[in-house]
Amino acid sequence: MRHHPPEVAAFLAVGSFAVVGASADRAKYGNKVLRCYQQHGLPVVGVHPKLSACEGAAVHPSLAVVPGAPRAVSVVAPPAAAAGIVQDAIAAGCRHLWFQPGAEEAGAIAAARAAGLSVIADGSCVLVALGFRDV
Repeated sequence: MRHHPPEVAAFLAVGSFAVVGASADRAKYGNKVLRCYQQHGLPVVGVHPKLSACEGAAVHPSLAVVPGAPRAVSVVAPPAAAAGIVQDAIAAGCRHLWFQPGAEEAGAIAAARAAGLSVIADGSCVLVALGFRDV
């Protein structure tokens, strides 16, 4: 059993996950993060405006239309998209955001925290935290 810092443990304990920036390309991190959740038996959906499925998981065009609003969101998208993702997460009732390395944007992170969301944006990665096998 892995020991996680409190903020990571709280994120993983939520039990309902979305990956914003899901990708059908297995070489991209949006795909790897989604597969990581799957490898650990965690419920996950993808979010991407141009996909409908990824690795057997449903993919929705935005957080606003994800059924049951995932409470924890991994962000694997360009920093330029971060502000819009934060707005969507707030509107959808998400409570936890984890900006994967390279997706961070200071203004969006500050806005999420100001809105009361729990935010991980310290360079840590869900692939490392959970352990990922690229098979």
